[in-house]
Formats: sequence, structure tokens, C-alpha cells
Amino acid sequence: MVVGEIAEAVDLLVVGGGPAGYAAALRGAQRGRDVLVIDRDGEDGVGGVCLRAGCIPSKALIEMADVAERAAGYATAGLSVGERSVDLGAFQAHKARIVGELTGGVRSLLAAAGVRVLAGDLRFTRPDQAVVRTPAGRAAFVEFRDVVIATGSRPAVLPHLVPDGVHVLDSTGALDLPELPATVAVVGAGYIGVELGTALAKLGSSVTLVEMAERILPEIDVALTRPVARRLDELGVTVLTGARAGEHRGTILHVRSGDRDVEVKADVVIVAVGRRPNTDELGLDRLGVTPGDDGLLHVAPDRTLRPHVAAVGDVTPGPALAHKGYAEAPVAVDALCGDRVTFQPAAIPAVVFADPEIATVGLSAAAARAEGLDPVVTTIPMAGNGRALTLRAPRGTVQLVSEAGTGLVLGLHVVGPHASELVAEGTVAIEMGATVEDLADTVHVHPTVGEQVQEAARAAAGRGLHSASPARRPHHHLNKE
Repeated sequence: MVVGEIAEAVDLLVVGGGPAGYAAALRGAQRGRDVLVIDRDGEDGVGGVCLRAGCIPSKALIEMADVAERAAGYATAGLSVGERSVDLGAFQAHKARIVGELTGGVRSLLAAAGVRVLAGDLRFTRPDQAVVRTPAGRAAFVEFRDVVIATGSRPAVLPHLVPDGVHVLDSTGALDLPELPATVAVVGAGYIGVELGTALAKLGSSVTLVEMAERILPEIDVALTRPVARRLDELGVTVLTGARAGEHRGTILHVRSGDRDVEVKADVVIVAVGRRPNTDELGLDRLGVTPGDDGLLHVAPDRTLRPHVAAVGDVTPGPALAHKGYAEAPVAVDALCGDRVTFQPAAIPAVVFADPEIATVGLSAAAARAEGLDPVVTTIPMAGNGRALTLRAPRGTVQLVSEAGTGLVLGLHVVGPHASELVAEGTVAIEMGATVEDLADTVHVHPTVGEQVQEAARAAAGRGLHSASPARRPHHHLNKE
């Protein structure tokens, strides 16, 4: 500490104002703690990448692209919408209004809870102290009793494709495009790349996806990705798999695909090759904390790293998803308050907002077998669902994984319209230990896409109503007393 500098005493310090961070701050306030949040952008940073530059903005773009493409498809049903026109400048204003409303709401929640927010870059100086370099260049010192690290993640960068804000963009920059590019190359066909590539193709760009793996969405079961691959082909998206992106010169991205060199026309290149946790400039060694080689902080089940220090969100192992951070945050704060708690969800759902959407929760059949279970897989196509047909989106399936003998629901994997909403039913079923009989006997609204989940459960129980029900080994009802 600089001689004469007086450190501010802080009861609970939260580093990062994203979903995990502000959730931790609000939980701390609920527990009666005096909470200070440090975020690089201060109150402007509240909501983090998810609300300001990731989840919400990307879904706004995806929704606009989907509406435009679906409206054009209704010409054969009698709807005439005229010539398609895309004004990304107007979209940016629309996006800003949505983001402003949501982040303003979070700021109001923090203010009402008495949580203070300070702008600056934080670095730990000793186990109970940190220095914050404010935007004005001042060094502010804080001494804390407990700290929650929730600094989130940033897009990974390829050394030969460093974003320049004009011709080479990361996923954040892609959502700030002022004009629709004629040609786009998306490097990386994971969920971010597929979502952005699909949206831009629907709006009118000529899109090429470049993926090092042998297929798109390599982290997801191939059976779930096939409808998305077919849809990309329908949209005119070129997909190069087993391919490595090279340099971008002029309007050409040089790609090595198999044993051949390919020149991909690309006015804009979007690099979407994953994210890296923001743990490398915090001075964590002063806390006695060492990140793994991947930059992640390997927390205990209660999300603590050592006494008085916890971490949540993208800086911890597991899926880098906002809803995981929301769920971890109260556990971490309760642990710092002395409670004996554990973050141990039965399942964490994940969604790809592609076309069709993919939503998955729980175990796949292969994962169930790897755990020594005997899975039964029941698959129901979306093609026979009335609501999917009225949406002109009868693509995809519902796949229900259950345990032979008990009928316990082990996993739900949905490809199709509104999959992101349907997966919550599977998450609740897994957490509550529900069986396929429970789902089959639960009345679902007609007409909805959700009826396919019930139909899958009926078929799994051997009594499908609108589908064939092959003979199954009997399910024994669990004793729920």
C-alpha cells in the first residue's frame, strides 16, 4: 500500500458485474452483507457480456432474421410482405433499447438492495486486499472480509486472425455490424458460429462456416445436429469441416480443407472459436490461488477456493452459461456466510439457437451407458405435431432417455421449434426424479410443440397415442412415499 493511502473496508467484495456477479451481490445483500461490486465498466458494465454484448443481442438478431425468413416463406400461404430489406443501423438502435431496459432493471435491483458499484480494473495485492485502478487513473484500495470472483470470459483469439473491428470480428463485433456484409466467413461451427452464421444467411449474406472438427456442433450428439446441417444447406450456407482457417487478405479467407487450399470469399470474417476465462490479470497468486492451464479456477463443491474466497460463472469448470452462473452465485455466498452448502444440480440444460433449435439436458444414451445404466431411447419426430406444422417448422425430433426397469427420466434432447422452452420440462423431471409414466400422465396443452414430450413419454411407457409403441421392458413404479 502507498504510504498514507487508506483502504476502504468491504464486507463482501464481488469482482465482476455479469450474471454470476450481480446474482452474488444480490444474494449477499439478502444475507445482510455490505456489498461492493467492482466492474471494469462500473454501472455501465452491469449485466456483463451476456446482457450487453452476447446472449441478449444475439437472440435479438436471431429473432429478426427468423421473422424475416419465415415471413418470406409464407408467400405460398397467401402472405405478401414485399421485398426484403435489412437495415442493421436501425437494428442496432432496437438492440440498444432492449439492452438498456434489461441492464437498467439490474442496476435498479442493485440500488434497491444497497449494493454499491465501482468502476475500475482490480488486482489483488494480498489475501485480504485489492487495488482498483479507476477510469480517472486513481488507485483505490479495498480491504475485504470475503470475495467472490465472477470476472467472466472473453472471446478466444487466433493469432493470425486478430479482430480489427472492420474486416475481422469476434462474436461481440459481429453483433455490432452497421451494415449487412455480402459475404461472411465464420471460423468455428460451435454454437456461437452456427447461431451467427444462420442469422446472417437468413438476412441475405452469403455465409461459409469453417470448422476444424469433422462436423458442425462437435460437442453435441450427431443425431441432434443432422436437422441443423440439412437446414444450413437449405439456407445456402457452405460448410467446410476438417478445415483450418488461414490468413484473411483483401476479401479472401485462405482455408486448408483436407488436402486442398480453398479461397473463401469473405468481406467479413467472424472468429467464433470459443471463450477464455478472465483470470490472467487479477493477481490471483496474492490470494494463494492458481488457475489451471485452461485459466479456470477449480472450486470446491461449495464454490470456494480457500477460506473467504469463492468463484462462480465462466471462470469455473463446466459449461460457460449464464444460467449456471446464476445458480452458482447463491451457493458461493451462502458458503462464505458459513452455511454448509453444495452446488450439485442433477442436470444443467444447454441450448443452441440454431434452426431448428437444439436443447439438451441430462444424459445421452452413450453417457448413461458409461455410468453403468441401462438406457431406453424413445424418439418422436416433430413432423406429426400440429403446432409445428402451423409454424411451418416440422423439422427435428424429441428424444427421451429413460432407465430400463425404473422408467426414470435420464435425459431430454429436443430439436425443433421452441426447443429452448421445452427443455425446462426435462430439467424439472430429472431434478424431481420423475418417470416416463409421470410425464405421460401429465396433461399437456393442445396444440403445442410440448405435446411431443408427452408423446415420447407415452411411447416410452408402451402406450403411445399418436406414435407406434414398440414393446418395452416393463417400468416399475418407484415408491414415492
